Amino acid sequence: MIQSRNKIDANFNTASMSDLVFLLLIFFMLTSTLISPNAIKLLLPQSTSGQTLAKQNVTVSIDENINFFVENIPVNEANLQSEIASHIEKGLTDATIKLHADKSIAIENVVKVIDAVNMINAQNGTKHKVILATQAEK
Repeated sequence: MIQSRNKIDANFNTASMSDLVFLLLIFFMLTSTLISPNAIKLLLPQSTSGQTLAKQNVTVSIDENINFFVENIPVNEANLQSEIASHIEKGLTDATIKLHADKSIAIENVVKVIDAVNMINAQNGTKHKVILATQAEK
């Protein structure tokens, strides 16, 4: 009688399967730690109107000679508060004042504009804010 040399083994070898599961586990652990959302989760209110109101922007500039400009109109430092207030629409409570300041001026001149807007807010009960305009790095 002739016996065959190749015997079929009915058992399943799980060594390679455990290696594969281990590698997948490492892969998912590494990728899950690398993915972190940079946003804050907020539950925002809903609106039925579907309209967004465009906020008004008022531009204030200070050049290297410490000259103040409101909407490109030269303004005396003493009249800065009244000129900014006159350029903000009546009844608007949250306008944005964009401040373009030369990088060579002292910070105290920037604070003068911020103080002027804070005085407008205190007098009128508004919430106008000042943002500092910057230039992208090259």
